[in-house]
Amino acid sequence: MSKAALTPADVEFLVALRRDLHQHPELSWQEGRTQERLERALRESGVSDVRRVARTGLVARIPGTTPGAPCVALRGDIDALPITEATGLACASVNDGVMHACGHDMHAAWTVGAARLLARTPAGGDVLVVLQPAEEVGEGARAILESGALDGARMIFGAHVDPRFDVGQVVAQPGPLAASADTFRVRLTGRGGHGARPHRAIDPIVGAAALISSLQTLVSRSLDPGLPGVVTVGAVHAGNAPNVIPEVAELLGTIRATTVASRTVLHEGVRRVAQGVAAAHGLTVEIVVTPGTPPLVNSPDAAAIAARAAAKVVGEPNVVPLGSTNMAGEDFACYLERMSGCFIRIGVRGPGGDVTDVHTPRFAPDEGALAVGSRLLAECALLFAHS
Repeated sequence: MSKAALTPADVEFLVALRRDLHQHPELSWQEGRTQERLERALRESGVSDVRRVARTGLVARIPGTTPGAPCVALRGDIDALPITEATGLACASVNDGVMHACGHDMHAAWTVGAARLLARTPAGGDVLVVLQPAEEVGEGARAILESGALDGARMIFGAHVDPRFDVGQVVAQPGPLAASADTFRVRLTGRGGHGARPHRAIDPIVGAAALISSLQTLVSRSLDPGLPGVVTVGAVHAGNAPNVIPEVAELLGTIRATTVASRTVLHEGVRRVAQGVAAAHGLTVEIVVTPGTPPLVNSPDAAAIAARAAAKVVGEPNVVPLGSTNMAGEDFACYLERMSGCFIRIGVRGPGGDVTDVHTPRFAPDEGALAVGSRLLAECALLFAHS
């Protein structure tokens, strides 16, 4: 059985913390009140070594029992989204147009819960508790790493709410768990003209239409069929009058991949197709591909620890497979470029609950998952010390 046990007072503390965070959400790089509230919660949980890092983040150190033993990190993200809440909860957001619609209030609270348990029952080596800002804009993890606060950490664990699974179910598996999240901008320039005399113009809108269709062949014809990938054009801007052919059309889109190799294939493909379509239509082209977060690929050694921890906390039958590839991005992947680690999915669907997805105004996770997340992250730290 798990050594990480929560008292009724602990659960009450974590529920109150989560509801306070939920009621006062803050956007990326604006988490000032959140930082103060979480620092206070850590100190009230018996953690004295707490530092403010990466502008609005926190890193706390919980000493281990064995000097010189390897150090492990636990991470929870803390920022909210620009969404107007429609849950009707008593603890609904009081900040207009801002909501914890991705569960980061849960993540922050259960990471504090893990710290509370480890302050009571320390791991073998030191544990670094990371409360990270700006995950939603893909910048916070890199800022934490650049601060040097995680120098010396050997392994890292984190967890995300998942409304597709019941409270008490956990996904802890090796391999790809989230996709890279890159953006592209293609600017096609032709020659403007009167809509009634297209033969005197070079129409970038026709080129843009051809490019949108051609980009859809990248995943189906350039990528290994066994690898998931996404190329989506999410915005098209061209012209402002029905009888005018504009000079410029611009496309904005996203590229998603689950491996470094497939990410490269899709980046190169967007460039190649855009250049080819532009040439075929007599257009000049400017292409900018902006890397975002890398693919999140869980390390086998860390995933094995997380799976053992999950079995201790929720029981072996409740350690379940992800089932379908997650093509969303997650900046926890940046930590995995530096060290071994595992990102875990934790079920937050209550008994008979609807599957209301994250990033929606009605997302409302079941708070029973707070105890699962707290115990699971703490158990990962404890098992790491013996791995």
